[in-house]
Amino acid sequence: MRTRLLPLLIVLLAAVLLALGVPLAASVAGAQQQRVVVDRIDDTARFAALAQNVTVPSGTDASASASMDERLLTLARELDSYYEVYDIRAAVFSTTGAPLARAPEGFSIPSMGEVKEAYSEALLSRRSHDPQQVWPWQRSSLVVASPVIRDGDVVAVVVTDSPTGPMRSRILHGWLIIGAGEVAAMLLAIGAALRLTGWVLKPVRVLDITTHSIASGRLKSRVAVASGPPELRRLARSFNEMADNVEDVLEQQRAFVADASHQLRNPLAALLLRIELLAYELPEGNEEIASVQSEGKRLAQVLDDLLDLALAEHTEADLRVTDIGALTAERVAAWAPTAEAKGVRLVGDCPATTAWADPVTLSSALDAVIDNAVKFTPGGERVEVRVAADGETSTVVVTDHGPGLTDEELTRVGDRFWRSGRHQNIKGSGLGLSITRTLLAAGGGSLSYDRHEPTGLKVTVSVPRARPTA
Repeated sequence: MRTRLLPLLIVLLAAVLLALGVPLAASVAGAQQQRVVVDRIDDTARFAALAQNVTVPSGTDASASASMDERLLTLARELDSYYEVYDIRAAVFSTTGAPLARAPEGFSIPSMGEVKEAYSEALLSRRSHDPQQVWPWQRSSLVVASPVIRDGDVVAVVVTDSPTGPMRSRILHGWLIIGAGEVAAMLLAIGAALRLTGWVLKPVRVLDITTHSIASGRLKSRVAVASGPPELRRLARSFNEMADNVEDVLEQQRAFVADASHQLRNPLAALLLRIELLAYELPEGNEEIASVQSEGKRLAQVLDDLLDLALAEHTEADLRVTDIGALTAERVAAWAPTAEAKGVRLVGDCPATTAWADPVTLSSALDAVIDNAVKFTPGGERVEVRVAADGETSTVVVTDHGPGLTDEELTRVGDRFWRSGRHQNIKGSGLGLSITRTLLAAGGGSLSYDRHEPTGLKVTVSVPRARPTA
């Protein structure tokens, strides 16, 4: 959830910063250009004041008038000094476009362009409009023109053509400062978002871990409610209350099964004893009494298995480092006479390997699995038991060559009281594998089933090689 929430927050923060940064950057650029334009307006106004009293006799060209008129010569010197100091082209043009004074010498009015537009606008007795905004990547000059007015008439036009390099550098420098501020603000915002999402989602993460622990059988797991938003703290408290109630219900269910199994054993034992006494008074070989005795013994076995299951769900595993190979070889040797009596060959491949397991629990699990394999394997076939290990688990794989199970049956094998419809006449209660799975799960182990080709069933008992965490 954090990986989905954090990018959304970052995108929103970036959008906010851009929404603030872009207008600020435009404002910085506009302020820099306005400063330059105001300076150029002041400069053109000063030159216009100098040029206002310059007289040019009719019939003479501008250069001849400059040599004759001291004021025009002064204006020319001012323009030269201005160009030398500031590198800004400036000129005073007559209404016909002829230069009265200019610096540098080649500065003139082109047939089109910004200089022409500004000059034409100043001829209308008004200062040229402010130039369009200059950005760091465009326009190399900025033109400002002011009219020279005498007696209400425009007699000349002052034009300045400023290079925009320094101004664009200042704009770019301002943008870099804004960008650095944006990056710093973004980093701070990301840090705050990380802390915020961590604070908000930590209870959810703890709740998820606790839920998984309870689903895995660790019913004592609970959620700490010390941090997080008030709503999530209330959710954690409600979850703990629910877990307490569920644990109480399951505990009551286990206690009921254990008590019922225990209490029913004595009446059932008395009933079986009376049936035995009754059998002595009936003709020998009576089928009905034999059937009653068989069902009674089966019921006794079911009660014993129910009691074992209730105890298994409440028993903690005594984990220790165990030689899985030696323990498996011992169980194979113990079951070999039973298999041989049925005509089944029990083969074991048990190299030495260690894992964390409860020896008693693992022995019981192997007994249940090998018992099933021998029970359902026809005479003349064999049952193979192999021990193996990989990086994380040690496994005992028991393979038989019996009838096996269908895909649908594989999904149900190990359920309580479930038995295949094809095996109803074979002795058993349908609880053995359920008890085995419960005992293994208490120590971090597992039991899995798969088909063995061409026929048979493959059962894998897995135990961890590293000590399971609580």
